[in-house]
Amino acid sequence: MAQIQFKGKSFVQNHHLLVKYHELIPKKDKSLTDKVSLHDNLIIHGDNLKALKALLPLYAGKIKCIYIDPPYNTGNEKWAYNDNVNSPMMQEWLGKVVDREDLTRHDKWLCMMTPRLKLLRELLREDGVIFISIDDNEAHHLRILMDEIFGEQNFLTKISIQSNPRGRQSERYFASVHEYLLVYAKHYEKCILYGVPLTEKQIKEYKFEDKNGRKYRLLGLRQRGAASRREDRPKMFFPIYINVKNGSIALEKSSEHTIKVLPKKSTGEDSRWMWSKEKLQKNFELIETRLIPKRNEWDIFVKDYLSTEKGEERKSKSKTLWVEKSLNYQNGKDELKAIFGESPIEYPKPTALIKYIAAIVGDLDGIFLDSFAGSGTSANAVLALNKENGGNRKFILVECEDYSDKITAERVRRVIKGVPNAKDENLQKGLGGTFSYFELGKAIELESILSGDGLPTYEELARYIFYTATGEEFDPKTMNEKKNFVGESRDYKVYLFYEPDIEKLKNIALTRERAKSIGKPGEKRRLVFAPTKYLDQAHLDELRIDFAQLPFEIYELAR
Repeated sequence: MAQIQFKGKSFVQNHHLLVKYHELIPKKDKSLTDKVSLHDNLIIHGDNLKALKALLPLYAGKIKCIYIDPPYNTGNEKWAYNDNVNSPMMQEWLGKVVDREDLTRHDKWLCMMTPRLKLLRELLREDGVIFISIDDNEAHHLRILMDEIFGEQNFLTKISIQSNPRGRQSERYFASVHEYLLVYAKHYEKCILYGVPLTEKQIKEYKFEDKNGRKYRLLGLRQRGAASRREDRPKMFFPIYINVKNGSIALEKSSEHTIKVLPKKSTGEDSRWMWSKEKLQKNFELIETRLIPKRNEWDIFVKDYLSTEKGEERKSKSKTLWVEKSLNYQNGKDELKAIFGESPIEYPKPTALIKYIAAIVGDLDGIFLDSFAGSGTSANAVLALNKENGGNRKFILVECEDYSDKITAERVRRVIKGVPNAKDENLQKGLGGTFSYFELGKAIELESILSGDGLPTYEELARYIFYTATGEEFDPKTMNEKKNFVGESRDYKVYLFYEPDIEKLKNIALTRERAKSIGKPGEKRRLVFAPTKYLDQAHLDELRIDFAQLPFEIYELAR
């Protein structure tokens, strides 16, 4: 596998592990809900690297779909590299705007993306998928970087989107009309994607109707296109016999089934059927035969239904070229003008793009994450889809810019309540829903336990150590502070002996009595965090207890 090399790579490879866990501070006045909760739709204001790390304890392995629209690194975006990586070279980069004259702009962009992509992968569900908008400035670099982080075997496709039909006239030689969506699964074999709704033109192809009123079209049973020769699948070349009186078929000739039909191309060359004999026998009811007058020959067709027996309308497999007018940048601007009276973002993504992605992903209850949220298009799209099809999708937005409240969150507030100038009737009335707004707080410095400065609450520390030690989601409902119980993972029952008071901490220890009360031979091992212990390793082993001293020993456990 090819690997990409860039300045600073060695310093950012594991930078996501060094990013401190930060508190997420609820802002009731900026939220649109009666009860602010981390389990609600979320809008988070702050550096997305820190925000993604802060989300891990609660959302690791829980996100079904991620969409991001990072800086394209055109040289005109006025972004700056600000990750505080411990390297003199990279410290020199801090705060300096990246422009076209910057000979290290590709290196800086890759350094910025690497730790974020690694955290995003941790947040994805096992069957999750990530979509990344990009253009030619970094598409080639991003592809190689994604191969390294996600694995080249998990590459799904690269979609070309006609985002600007007129083309960028400012470009010197060619007027670009397109950009890309790079698509990767967390695990290719576990990924499940769905098709997209049929167009009106496609629906018109289903012009036949059965006795139950279900619409269908006819597809030739003979294989067309690739691998259609007899020698490609010899066992799928066999005769089928037709009863001319009622059109029924059989695999053996009889007095009723007398007309022999073979899979032949128009050239007379032997072809093959799409189905084997076994599959054909199981699906006789889907077969229809017809005499073709022009050829004076019988042909065999398969009924392809528009909807399932349960009434679910079929979809078509998404293509890798998207040219729909609804995907144009101009539509994104028009949507913002309807909401704000102007477009405060220069190149906003249209909601149709995110709805298209969400339709492909297909999970009505999944969580949709956008960590470069911009104007809040992703939240708008998720809420619209929920309104249209009764879904219960959730969104998480992260935006670092100061407009996070006045543009990102404000857009979501307005589409929830209703936009009078919107063309869409649902949007006019309001899409409904809630969201909780959070800001990044201080870093949880476990070393502060030594000094007593800025001690985290019991729940904050419990959430952090549980995820860090087990890699699994922390559930605050199972926590029992009075019993020092944090939660149960696949391998451990986790306990924390702690109070956010330095004087009390000096007197907290895992004693023999406490150990006996929680440790039971023959049961699942206990993982116990405490400032110190008053019993030896032999007793700990007897009670199936693994001890971790605060604040030093939480990083290596179960990792």
